[in-house]
Amino acid sequence: MKILILGGGPAGLGAAWRLNELGHRDWRLLEANDYAGGLASSFRDEKGFLWDIGGHVQFSHYEYFDALMHKLIPKEEWLTHERESWVWIRNRFVPYPFQNNLHRLPREQIARCLNGLVEIQKNGSHKPANFKEWILATFGTGIAEVFLLPYNFKVWAYPAEQMQHSWVGERVAVTDLSRVLHNLVFEKDDVSWGPNSVFHFPKRGGTGAIWSACAARLPSERMHFQSRVQKIDSVAKRVTTTDGREWAYDALISTLPLTELLVLSGRDDFSDLAASGLKYSSANIVGVGLKGKPPERLKTKCWMYFPESDCPFYRVTVFSNYSPNNVPDSENNWSLMTETSESEQKSVDHQTLVQQTIDGLRNTQLLNGDEIVSTWTHRAKYGYPTPGLHRDRALGKILPALEADHIYSRGRFGAWKYEVSNQDHSFMQGLEVVERLLNGHPEITFSDSNHANSKKHPFPFERWVN
Repeated sequence: MKILILGGGPAGLGAAWRLNELGHRDWRLLEANDYAGGLASSFRDEKGFLWDIGGHVQFSHYEYFDALMHKLIPKEEWLTHERESWVWIRNRFVPYPFQNNLHRLPREQIARCLNGLVEIQKNGSHKPANFKEWILATFGTGIAEVFLLPYNFKVWAYPAEQMQHSWVGERVAVTDLSRVLHNLVFEKDDVSWGPNSVFHFPKRGGTGAIWSACAARLPSERMHFQSRVQKIDSVAKRVTTTDGREWAYDALISTLPLTELLVLSGRDDFSDLAASGLKYSSANIVGVGLKGKPPERLKTKCWMYFPESDCPFYRVTVFSNYSPNNVPDSENNWSLMTETSESEQKSVDHQTLVQQTIDGLRNTQLLNGDEIVSTWTHRAKYGYPTPGLHRDRALGKILPALEADHIYSRGRFGAWKYEVSNQDHSFMQGLEVVERLLNGHPEITFSDSNHANSKKHPFPFERWVN
């Protein structure tokens, strides 16, 4: 079987890695950039500061993926961190999950949040129709209005009522009222939640070092960089790149954004369905390199959430805390990395974003007279695949039609499923589709996100064995 892979991010590399591991030789990978990694790439600016495309961390649901990380980067070259995530709200830091740490809020806000929690206990539950209704039914009006609704608009760049809620799973900490009240009475910080309470990060090279190492271990004669796809002929099973070359295939594994794949393959019959169902937001990253060392209040923090309107960003990572090698001189430099979303419903002024970001860092007291040494910007057109109300209907029609033409769309924007779009998920989507094509094994991550996220999976998956 002649297999062609489009895209050299984690999903495309997952497919290539498994093909190579199984000894299958008739494959090629095409990547438009001159480097591997996709959204998990890293860049060093002119002043020597290293940046990721957003706040990536390494944790996984798969033993195979964990073993691969240590195969690509030696164990001693990894740093391990206990997650410290915080919400900056009402001029103070509140540990995340926000609802478990209400004692940090002003009294009137505590009362407002508690009243909302009591309301949902009294009123009982009903089936929510969208993400906004799910938030209100799960957290009450107080927490929703104080934190979750404004924050989620800043993240997704779409109103919560335009999103479904089935994606939530492990992505959002839900409310345990007894736990909330216990922490409130005893004024106890509660920060132990989620699959990434402990995470790993490369000592050198940022997140991109992982995927550069992965690509470097694959046969160079099958890896074709600076090969941008111009057209896909699904009848002739041929891909044409902008340099005029043609690439035949029996099976095409595409990790390109699904909307782009439809255009390249001439599937105009799905244009209306894609427009209504395949929403996304862009990610604007602004890195700020600083002189000195982080202040005491930021020395151990990992990332922080910002729901309020006094800053454009929704999240800031103290990126120098992830590794001392993320800055040119860890004794004399530190760094903050911000993320600002953008969509058709939330515009961004790119000309003034850097200054808006610096002003926002001052408004939120992250900068207090610190000397800025460097600024770096990056815009990822495709940042977050939005789980909109019509997403599943669109995917349910588009993906099977493509597979009928032997085109398998996988990865963060290939499958368009945010709930299985982390690096581990994306890599395993590529690996699993290869297992399906060559060995007839069912795909797990792509087809069943709840099962994929339910636990740490051995390899091969239980369902493969059964």
